[in-house]
Amino acid sequence: MPSQLFTPITLGPIAFANRVFIAPMCQYAVEKRDGVPTDWHLVHLGSLASGGAALVITEATAVSPEGRISPEDTGIWNDEQKDAWARIVGFVHERGAKAGIQLQHAGRKASTFRPWGAGGRHGTVPAADGGWAPLGPSAVAYPGYDTPQALDASGIDKVVADFAAAARRALDAGFDVLELHAAHGYLLHQFLSPLSNTRDDEYGGSLENRARLLMRVVDAVTDAAAGRAAVFVRFSATDWVEGGWNEADTATVARWARDAGADFFDVSTGGNAHADIPVGPGYQVRFAHYVRSLAEVPVGAVGIITDAAQAEQIVASGQADAVLIAREALRDPHTPQRWARELGADAPELWQPQYIRARR
Repeated sequence: MPSQLFTPITLGPIAFANRVFIAPMCQYAVEKRDGVPTDWHLVHLGSLASGGAALVITEATAVSPEGRISPEDTGIWNDEQKDAWARIVGFVHERGAKAGIQLQHAGRKASTFRPWGAGGRHGTVPAADGGWAPLGPSAVAYPGYDTPQALDASGIDKVVADFAAAARRALDAGFDVLELHAAHGYLLHQFLSPLSNTRDDEYGGSLENRARLLMRVVDAVTDAAAGRAAVFVRFSATDWVEGGWNEADTATVARWARDAGADFFDVSTGGNAHADIPVGPGYQVRFAHYVRSLAEVPVGAVGIITDAAQAEQIVASGQADAVLIAREALRDPHTPQRWARELGADAPELWQPQYIRARR
């Protein structure tokens, strides 16, 4: 039977050559702290685009300076950043892959030390070291981080406007996919979860209210995309904490986002609270399957997907429409080519002309 993993798929206006996508992976590599992607990002993303994946998605890219996870994050809140991204997108396209950008606001998890090169320091970066005051839906801190300032109505309006402006810049830079980061405990996820959202206004309380910010962002970004790019939403399907955000809520909001114009849902878990997560091979796939089945939306599965047979089974069995890989691609940027060979689906178009001799 032909490989299902290496069959094309169309999501919104964009056709993808296969169903192996590269997930966003934070690099914390902007040493100038100006949000402008560098040669590191060109080489990193370019190498991943050379390995046969149909789509390469950037790291979480901030829509505003205060939306960065760390001072060393990339951004797309100005034209200098847009132009730097355009160079990278052009190279990814030359390699035959589609280019996606993950649009992000870190909320209460902003202004934190990167996980390396910080002299062992963790938590919120103080102002004296280039940090800033984090924002959130409520004045509820992530454990070990500074308490955020609760966004008021004008602050929420600015977040929506920032996502819309970032989407327009991303389109001008040539991106094929705009992914909204509503996962891993960042701002959009913080509004969704009752663990971090204790508001009593139109953005708190009921599921509809807690999803209001996300839906406003989906509306703004799909309007900007207007058939030029596919719009993805990344969810954490569960907080892994009793009384927190869960997979049933995720499926409901995914359906609302689909009806508003979103094209695909990248299903991860966790990140909004400390939790005992049973990590293992494919441990998040069941959540992708749940959302796909209940919401009737196309989904991607992610989370310790490391071999060809496993990835093929996920797609062929209908648990997900695509798989997203991260650490396996860091270990071997040519993982999609290797998987294709193992599944008997290898083809010249998966290879760069300079490397074609390695097919045999």
